[in-house]
Amino acid sequence: MDRLKLLYLRYREVISYLFFGGLTTVVSWATYALFVGVWKLPVNEGNFFSWLCAVSFAFVTNKLWVFQSKSWAWPGWIKEAGSFFGGRLFSGMVEIKGLDLLMEQGLDQPLFGVDGFLAKIVITVVVMILNFFLSKSLAFRKKKDP
Repeated sequence: MDRLKLLYLRYREVISYLFFGGLTTVVSWATYALFVGVWKLPVNEGNFFSWLCAVSFAFVTNKLWVFQSKSWAWPGWIKEAGSFFGGRLFSGMVEIKGLDLLMEQGLDQPLFGVDGFLAKIVITVVVMILNFFLSKSLAFRKKKDP
């Protein structure tokens, strides 16, 4: 049991990031279903609001539990939020362009009956890794002691 605890403590950030990333995906899908399926918003509009909800959820969970940045003092948390949302905008562009590029390189075949799903899985992994490092190095970087 102590060994398991040591492993968790060593990889706490990554484990927490993956856990809350899963919950962020649930928030994204649930709000998309609400906006598009229930409230009948157009797909792009519903997707935008779904993205906004998911990234907001991810910001709070990453701030508090993944990277343990507990301060809500002004203007520090605004800087964190700006860096976090900016990083997510950047990674969103990487995802869109990366998906196109992977499909052009031959990963456009169907998987589970969905065209290009293999490319979607690959680019999702790349974007998750990118988001982790953007969040850790930009939004929630630890202050160095003088």
